[in-house]
Amino acid sequence: MPIRINLLADAQALEGQRRRDPVKRLVLAGVVAVMLILVWSSSLLVKTMIVKGDLNGFENNLSSRTNEYRQILENQRKIEDDKQKLQALHRLAVNRFLVGNLLDALQKTTVNNVQLLRLKIDQSYTMTEETKPKDDTGHSSGKPATTTEKIVLTLNARDSSPTSGDGVSKYQDALSSAPYFQYALGKGGGFRLTALGSPQTGPDGKPFVLFTVGARFPEKTR
Repeated sequence: MPIRINLLADAQALEGQRRRDPVKRLVLAGVVAVMLILVWSSSLLVKTMIVKGDLNGFENNLSSRTNEYRQILENQRKIEDDKQKLQALHRLAVNRFLVGNLLDALQKTTVNNVQLLRLKIDQSYTMTEETKPKDDTGHSSGKPATTTEKIVLTLNARDSSPTSGDGVSKYQDALSSAPYFQYALGKGGGFRLTALGSPQTGPDGKPFVLFTVGARFPEKTR
């Protein structure tokens, strides 16, 4: 039987031992693990970028909505201001002092031997500036601007009664009891004698006296 001798047996044995070396397997496993980690890290990076993009979008949207909300509040404040101004104008139009009604009341209020010579109306207005809200949201409301109306009526008249000055008090009482002045002057209001001249004699030889009565209308704030 022939004997076969493998001269490469030692080399083949060394090659097989080298192939079965655990270090190589560990290196290969490490490489695979590193690759998996890199893939996982890349996926996390992509997800992070996507989340950051969504977050930026939400922040921009929130900022836009915040600006819109502030604009809405500002528009509401302007609308409220306009409403208050319209209401004030309406009250002024309805409650304004009408000289025609005054003249009509004076024409209907007469006393014998008393002649109205002159009337004077002092009409003044005092402005009060508005108070702004404490914050932009309008939660702490301010006060609108107001106007206070002050009216003083002065009447100069002549009394030609046979008894000098006899018609002065009669005319004063007639004015104070007239329906128009009772309503306009309110409770406790009326005409007061502010000046009384000395008795005089006219060109016709009849005596007369000049006098002045006045009334202050209640102040009205609008």
